[in-house]
Parts: sequence; C-alpha cells; structure tokens
Amino acid sequence: MPSTTNDMPVDVHDDDTGLLFRCVSWLNKAFLAVAAIFVVLMMLHVTADVVLRNVSDIGIPATLEIVSYYYMVCAIFLAFGYVELKNQHIRVDLFVMQMPRSVQVVLYIFACLAGFVFFGLLAWQSTVDAIRATQSYETIMSNFLFYVWPSRWALPIGFFGCLLAILCNLLKAVTRWRAL
Repeated sequence: MPSTTNDMPVDVHDDDTGLLFRCVSWLNKAFLAVAAIFVVLMMLHVTADVVLRNVSDIGIPATLEIVSYYYMVCAIFLAFGYVELKNQHIRVDLFVMQMPRSVQVVLYIFACLAGFVFFGLLAWQSTVDAIRATQSYETIMSNFLFYVWPSRWALPIGFFGCLLAILCNLLKAVTRWRAL
C-alpha cells in the first residue's frame, strides 16, 4: 500500500536496497522465471497435442501426465515466493484497515510469524517427501514408466522462496513499523 512522505507517494518496494532483500528478490525472480518457462512449455505442449489430435488423430504421449506432474506443479509452487515478496497473496483486511496503525503492524507481524511457521512446516515436510521420492525413484501408474520424483522438488524450493520472502517482509514491517 503506498504511503506518503511530504505529500510524495512512495511505494513500499522503492527503497528495498538491503543485501538480504536484493538476494531474496533475485532468487524469487529466478524461481518466477523458471515457473514462467514451465507455463510457456505447457502452452506449447498442449497446443501441439491438440493440433496433432485434430490433424492425425494421434496426440503426444503422456501429455496429461507431464502437464499434471511437471508443468502445473512447477508453475504454481515456484512462484510462491515472488508473490509473497510483492504482497500479492490474497488478503482480507476490511476490518484491519479501520484499526490504528500500531494494531495493524502488530497483526501484520503476527501474520508473518504464523506464515513463517506454516510455510516452514510445509517446506520441511515437502523436503522429506522429495528426498523419499528421490531415493525410491517415485513413479506413477501409467502405460509406461513415468518418473514423478523430480517434480517433488518444486514444492520445497517454492516454500523456501516463500519463507525468505516472508522474512524480508517481516523485517521491513518491523524496521518501518508499517504493515505492508
């Protein structure tokens, strides 16, 4: 939310020049770029499958599996950190906006701490699951051998990016004493 200083609007992201924020921002932008690549690959793959099915009645094998287990998973989870860093996750702040600024900040700090615990648990459990899947070369039931263990790593990577973004937002809120 823009704030004003000397009647000049200032975006809360304009002065984010600290080393931690720059590193976390760069990392989450890299994750976002990879997620965007998966979206483009998904678009091209599905389009090619549809065209081939309409032209030759033969589609690309494993399209459903690749889209479901690779493209969608990576496109969604790798972007989590960037979305959090830019404060674009869904929030309902109808009543909070009517509260005094100090209460808003305390509630925001509490929300960041709760989010840090929540995404920390998700990162930990998804890492355990990804390690287990990698060790067993996890596959799914299909007409062919289809490995899904590589896509299991998108979750802990995305949750880790989100944890770092929450940490940055928490530090900004505390140092500025302003709810982001």
